[in-house]
Amino acid sequence: MSARTKEKVSAAGGAVEHVNEVRLVGRVSLAPHERVLPSGDAVWVFRLAVTRTGDPGRSKQTVDALECAVWAARPRRSVAGWRVGDVVEVTGCLRRRFFRAGGAAASRTEVEVRAVRLIRRAATG
Repeated sequence: MSARTKEKVSAAGGAVEHVNEVRLVGRVSLAPHERVLPSGDAVWVFRLAVTRTGDPGRSKQTVDALECAVWAARPRRSVAGWRVGDVVEVTGCLRRRFFRAGGAAASRTEVEVRAVRLIRRAATG
């Protein structure tokens, strides 16, 4: 998993560029489905299970389950054909979305997917 925010300082020390980039390669663990929001907007959502890398002794967790949202038409068409167990690559950025649920304010942090690639289909069985 790669999620990073970095700053670049110009030679003069003034300009700073912030970057929000995410690249994930993992297994689809919740089948993609379309969700229609109260605003009428439609978004495709799915969950991606990504094996943790790094220091294996820091946590007993071996995977991260990450919520993904696809708004753009081209990746939505691809995602619609995915199924649980498919190994995929997604790129995009992290977003925190605010909404009301049951009258209370709520928020969700998710990967806003811009591009997708199917790497391997799930075994049929």
